[in-house]
Amino acid sequence: MANAKIIEEKKQLVSEIVENFKNSTSVVFFDYRGLTVSETTELRRKLKNANCSFKIYKNTMVKRAADELKYSLDEYLTGPNAITFSPDALEPVKILSEFAKKHNNLELKVGIIDGELSKRDVLDKLATIPSRDTLLTMLAAGLIGKVKDLAICLDLYGKQIEEKN
Repeated sequence: MANAKIIEEKKQLVSEIVENFKNSTSVVFFDYRGLTVSETTELRRKLKNANCSFKIYKNTMVKRAADELKYSLDEYLTGPNAITFSPDALEPVKILSEFAKKHNNLELKVGIIDGELSKRDVLDKLATIPSRDTLLTMLAAGLIGKVKDLAICLDLYGKQIEEKN
C-alpha cells in the first residue's frame, strides 16, 4: 500500500492541476520530444513573456484532473506532454504554432479553449486569427471610412441647402 504522505502529495498535485485548468482561458497540450534544452528555454521564455505558464506533469495526474473536470483527454495523454496555461485564449496557440513552424519536433496535440475541447485542426485555425490589437485596428479603420463618408454626405447636403436659400 502506498504511503499516506505520497497519496496526499498526489492529491495536492491533482488539485493544483484542476486549479490551473479552472483559472485558464486556454490550456494547450503539446509534444516537446526532440527539442534541445536551449530550444525549450527559448519556448519557455516566449510563453512567460506572454503571461503563459509551461508545465510538465505526469499523464496519470493530468488524467485524474481532467476526469474530475469531465474532459475526455485519454487519447492525448500518451507519451511526454507539456501543457501551457494562459488567461488569453489565443496567445499560447499562436506562440506554439509559430514555434512549431521553426522546430519540427514540437507538435500540438489538443487544447481546451474557453472550456471547449479543440483538436489540432481547430488550433491551427485559431493560430491564424490576428491579435486583438490588429483586429481593433482593422475595426477602427473600417469605422473611420464610414465616418468620413458620412461627413462628406453631410457637407454636400449642407451646401445643397445653402444653394436653395
